[in-house]
Amino acid sequence: MARRSATRPTAQAAAPAMATAGLTGEAARAAFLAWLEQEKQAAANTAEAYGHALAGFLGFLTRHLGAPPDLAALAALSAADVRAWLAQLSNEGLAAASRAQHLSALRTFFRYLNRRYGVDSTALRLVATARVRPPLPRALTVDQARDVTDHIRDIADDSALQARDTAFFSLLYGSGLRIAEALGLDVRDAVALRRDLTLTVTGKGSKTRMVPVLPAVRDAIEAWLKHHPSQQPDSPLFLGAKGKRLDPAVAQKVLRDYRRLAGLPEHATPHALRHSFATHLLANGSDLRSIQDLLGHASLSTTQRYTAVDDASLLAVWRKTHPAAG
Repeated sequence: MARRSATRPTAQAAAPAMATAGLTGEAARAAFLAWLEQEKQAAANTAEAYGHALAGFLGFLTRHLGAPPDLAALAALSAADVRAWLAQLSNEGLAAASRAQHLSALRTFFRYLNRRYGVDSTALRLVATARVRPPLPRALTVDQARDVTDHIRDIADDSALQARDTAFFSLLYGSGLRIAEALGLDVRDAVALRRDLTLTVTGKGSKTRMVPVLPAVRDAIEAWLKHHPSQQPDSPLFLGAKGKRLDPAVAQKVLRDYRRLAGLPEHATPHALRHSFATHLLANGSDLRSIQDLLGHASLSTTQRYTAVDDASLLAVWRKTHPAAG
């Protein structure tokens, strides 16, 4: 690929280049990251990911253009330049989802440059984001899911912790809750469960839904309530060691420790129990619309991913058992 001058002044680039004479791309990146952290109050890992993506982009331009880019060079970039960068990421083995994240970081950077320095971002608007197919949900088998709910208590010596963990993970699998939804429950919700046989759950976007609770799960929650140190209605239902609401990281660690003890696969996580709930319902004849309502999915297309999981499972069985498959 022929190298070109690092500064290709155009009518569009002239104004920002003159207004910010001598400002390098790296200095602009540093200013952007400071803005991201201080003014936008972005999470530290978000700023780190953006910084990494932009450092890679500027390094690519240095090689691509023959010199470190300044703002004039950034303003003069073409869609072909951006596509060449994406092609390099692909050649380096970066997955489509990761390339899409890098491109998103670049778009945010150029929006900042446009507002702060008048750098035009026409080139980026001409580059389409690669379509990323969401990964299929990874469910456990029925036996693996039951293993968790029946034996997760083995990871703890304290009877209260045993009861808590049994109730918590039984609820994830038995009602298909997200981990945050289960941890958001209060004692009042468990008390209402005795009467209504359902839980009112607050999901994404603060949307509430009613979910039925199996008798075995209700029994597990009742057993935990006997150990619960507070019967105040607004007390968190699931507590951590210091008496506060159980931290998601602690719940994840409990299952991580158990899966190693029991020899379960690495994808045996709290969220995999939710996937298992949906997958096992579908395999036993439940319709997609009902599963959508139970999971609290805003779109049926999200729920339809489970049909692909079911089809894949059937294909795996066929390949394993049919005499002509091998």
